[in-house]
Amino acid sequence: MRIRSIPLIVATLLTGCPENPAPTPQDSGVPQQDSGVPSDAGHPPEDSGVPPEDAGVPPEDAGNPPEEPLPTGPPVPQGPPNVPEFNPAFPGQTRVPAIQSQTAIEVTEIASGFRNPWAIAFLPDQRMLVTEKPTGRLYIVTSQGAKSPAVTGLPAVDGRGQGGLLDVEVGPDYAQTQLIYWTYAEPRSGGNGLAVARARLVDGAEPRVENVQVIFRMMPTLESTLHSGGRMVFTPDGKLFVTLGERSILAGRAQAQDVKSHFGKVVRINPDGSVPQDNPYVNTADAKPEIWSVGHRNILSAALDSQSRLWTVEMGPQGGDELNRPERGKDYGWPTIGYGEEYSGAPIHQSPQGQGMEQPVYYWDPVISPSGMTIYSGDLFPEWRNNVFIGGLSSQALIRLRMHNDRVVGEEHLLKNRNERIREVVQGPDGALYLLTDATNGKLLKVTPR
Repeated sequence: MRIRSIPLIVATLLTGCPENPAPTPQDSGVPQQDSGVPSDAGHPPEDSGVPPEDAGVPPEDAGNPPEEPLPTGPPVPQGPPNVPEFNPAFPGQTRVPAIQSQTAIEVTEIASGFRNPWAIAFLPDQRMLVTEKPTGRLYIVTSQGAKSPAVTGLPAVDGRGQGGLLDVEVGPDYAQTQLIYWTYAEPRSGGNGLAVARARLVDGAEPRVENVQVIFRMMPTLESTLHSGGRMVFTPDGKLFVTLGERSILAGRAQAQDVKSHFGKVVRINPDGSVPQDNPYVNTADAKPEIWSVGHRNILSAALDSQSRLWTVEMGPQGGDELNRPERGKDYGWPTIGYGEEYSGAPIHQSPQGQGMEQPVYYWDPVISPSGMTIYSGDLFPEWRNNVFIGGLSSQALIRLRMHNDRVVGEEHLLKNRNERIREVVQGPDGALYLLTDATNGKLLKVTPR
């Protein structure tokens, strides 16, 4: 199971970070059109030949010397904003000071040959489940890099664009049930939609799943290859958060704040797919009772903090990637408010702020193209404890955020010299960080101190 929450101990020092390289043509944010609405700006189309595309803190810095200064100085170099006329709502909402890790790191390639891998989950024996997005294949990989045959028995996926086989999680009761969970773009009559399935993993030389159950289906069905969302997070009380995109095209985008639709939402379900009775809309007429929060664009990163609060990072359009802490029944504004613009440069929002709508804790303009998220709690990197790590696609970086009092106070872009799109980041049981690179020959990487 992924390690998602940690106590707060922060230790970072100020310094600059290397400037982001100019994106290649396929990573440039050139829009992909679908019914007149482009896909993720700065987030390259995932159905091209070359693939594209929590973090809370307690109120006090427990374990940190109270006199430790917060970072100061210039931000990570990133170029001018796409929408300079939109000012942040509060100091430190964007472009905080750059920081630099003091621990030297080593990156080891564990395995390669994955076609656009998407997610990692650890089994109790420290082997990993790894998904391949466009092919719908699931593998079991040892810590030495030995890869099983593809697990059989999974349902078919719609692997076009940003669909396919996405997240995977090991059930909290795996030791008793051997249940695993995954999200995928489900082909349907009239289109497709994100689904959540679970099944018993039968281990062995020819691994398979049996007794597959689809426990949740995003509705309505729509024909789109974009904005599936798909991250899952189990909570200590046994609930399951699932993030859902708004399908990008105008017919979907318009439903992001509509509680009668799953599009652009975070949903919360029980492990069998039933609805928790304390969800915010269970007694609202015509509302989808699974909904937890509304007004999201395309959430591809999610984690819990040490207080079991959910944090997410979602892709903006051209500008406006957001770090949020989705709370029960709240509206996060998309598409009414935001800090980005259309790929054409046309405005989407009259203002980045609106009554009754939540502000992001932090935003990026230009974008980092976030995917994957973890919060460090291990012993290998003491200075990283309670730091947020986010995979960066078009930014080709591992993004590190230092937090203080639920605010971002420092930012670092690691691994820029590798020029690889980071799709997934999780913390392993050994305290190392494990990454997936988004490529037709995707890699499973391990980050440890040098």
